[in-house]
Amino acid sequence: NAQSARAVFSSDSDSYTMQGEQQLAVELVFTASNGVQLRKTFSFKPNDYTIDVNYRIVNQAADPWRGTFYAQIMRDNTADPGTENAAFGMQSYLGAATTTEESPYEKISFKDIEKKPFRNTHTNGWIAMIQHYFVSAWIPERDQSYHYFTKKAKNGHNIIGLYSDPIVIQAGQSSDVGATFYAGPKNQYRLAELAQHLDLTIDYGWLWMISQPLYALLHMFATGDLHVFDKVFHVFGGFNNWGVAIIMLTVVVKALFFRLSAASYRSMANMRRVQPKLLALRERYANDKQAQSKAMMELYQKEKINPLGGCLPILIQMPVFIALYWALMESVELRHAPFALWIKDLSVMDPLYILPLLMGATMWFQQKMNPAPPDPMQAKVMAWMPVVFTFFFLWFPAGLVIYWVSNNILSIAQQWVITRQIEKSAQAS
Repeated sequence: NAQSARAVFSSDSDSYTMQGEQQLAVELVFTASNGVQLRKTFSFKPNDYTIDVNYRIVNQAADPWRGTFYAQIMRDNTADPGTENAAFGMQSYLGAATTTEESPYEKISFKDIEKKPFRNTHTNGWIAMIQHYFVSAWIPERDQSYHYFTKKAKNGHNIIGLYSDPIVIQAGQSSDVGATFYAGPKNQYRLAELAQHLDLTIDYGWLWMISQPLYALLHMFATGDLHVFDKVFHVFGGFNNWGVAIIMLTVVVKALFFRLSAASYRSMANMRRVQPKLLALRERYANDKQAQSKAMMELYQKEKINPLGGCLPILIQMPVFIALYWALMESVELRHAPFALWIKDLSVMDPLYILPLLMGATMWFQQKMNPAPPDPMQAKVMAWMPVVFTFFFLWFPAGLVIYWVSNNILSIAQQWVITRQIEKSAQAS
């Protein structure tokens, strides 16, 4: 095209249809005035999100042909459509990314592209544009050196691209060059097959080493297949329901921390048992805080109670809970995945708000099982916590709320059993 200075390719047909399980190849041809012919072939596979792009350059000219392989991905600055119901800033990464020899996964935000363009040269790399559940990526040929870059387009759009070293084809010779383009869901195991470190575009954050095995268990409960490193073990038929898989994963995590949780609940139960004595000490030493603190510490020593014993086990479990949160947030399998009854999509908020209300109710019930805080102001704050959390959880994805409700119910059951045991033991003595 003389106006745009772009080559105009021709094809054998105006439209193509993929038949059944057969691969579809669409060839576009351009012949320059000097005799150089470019054959661009797009290869599509059934039930796959990859497109293999191959250039065959046939140099029928009298002189050598020189050129470079060039590919890029462009995105505007609009928000991620998958974050419409995002939970108060807990959003997935939106931006460009690549891999380098120094860093297996390097995020390049749109602000970074505007401030300072990225430049790097290495082999076995890839470029990608990432949003919540989807990724677009160019994966060039392996063992070839490519130059990677970012830039802002004239219209303000964001570009990440790559280009090869100069390709020289002598007169009468031909050569092939190509790459694979992926545009689809962030399926962890499929991305790992396509290119090294491409699965890191599923960004679990700094607790990825915990999130990945949790996702592997979640995937196993849903499909029956357990992925361990590069091997796949078929464990059972799977529940074929990601909501049930979340509940089963919650049970496993709860079982792993059973002893720690038990220690925490025992400490809380003992604190509840001595609550009347603590109240009596506060009344006796109401005007002498130093004497009150001393008397309370003596009571703790006498009853063999650690006032912080209920907090430490919870703090130890927090990294796992955060990692599990991100494992659920980043799982594209939850998108449009139904659970039961009115829950038709685990990746969006509960349309009837039943799950958040149930979560708030279980949180309130669990709070009533714990000893009241000694400070009146702290007690008021704690009393409002179920209400505040219920409000926040109104916008959380249903899959995440199912996890919290399941965890609360299991915690209530465990705490009730332990509290009953301690109360019976105290009555017997």
